[in-house]
Amino acid sequence: MSPVDLHGAAKRAFAERIEQCAYPGRGLVVGRASDGDWVQVYWIMGRSENSRNRRFVADGATLRTAPVDPAKLADPSLVIYEAMLELPGRYAVSNGDQTRTVVDALGSGGSFEAALAKREREPDGPHYTPRITALLEIAGGPPALALSILRADEADPARTERTTFRPAPPPAGFGRGLTTYAGDGDPLPSFRGDPLWLPLEGEPSEILERYWQALDAANRVALAVKRIHASGGPGSILVRNRFP
Repeated sequence: MSPVDLHGAAKRAFAERIEQCAYPGRGLVVGRASDGDWVQVYWIMGRSENSRNRRFVADGATLRTAPVDPAKLADPSLVIYEAMLELPGRYAVSNGDQTRTVVDALGSGGSFEAALAKREREPDGPHYTPRITALLEIAGGPPALALSILRADEADPARTERTTFRPAPPPAGFGRGLTTYAGDGDPLPSFRGDPLWLPLEGEPSEILERYWQALDAANRVALAVKRIHASGGPGSILVRNRFP
């Protein structure tokens, strides 16, 4: 794909799958900012009171969800988790507690794929929300990306369909992304296809603002951008919350 085609693909995907999509659900992007530093983006959306009763909390290089009002938290199992975790040279982001599964496996010598083989799509029928996960590795060799989606099998939602992508590292200003849903609906339609090409131009603060403004204002809940130096080291996180 030529640079001109890449710009067009990222622009179209951003418009169609985020700006014009009322409910892409949770989403993540991993790639490189304009200056060549690495970037991870993660956002959450919500239609129910339990889903909207959340905010992001950054603790150093770790991002987690937390209730806005603990008294109104009906079921924490699928809404409270660590969304961004890292090991030296390895940076994981996901839409659930599989972030911890991946990091623990990597820390004990396991692999990204083997860690996620232990997990299933979320048990929230009839939607059966996909689990989406991304890993950036910039230690011990050339930079490498991995993205995974665990979703309900179309023929039998009791079974999990597992797909892992290993795209080449994107050029500066671009990333690869996944969302949980392809749009609004009842049940919600799961994301399908290859990871999206998405724009990551500008500084992390500009990226955060662009994605926040693109997400549906009625459904967006929180958004975070992690910046990772091109040579590695602990990441730094910017957060935008709908509810303080």
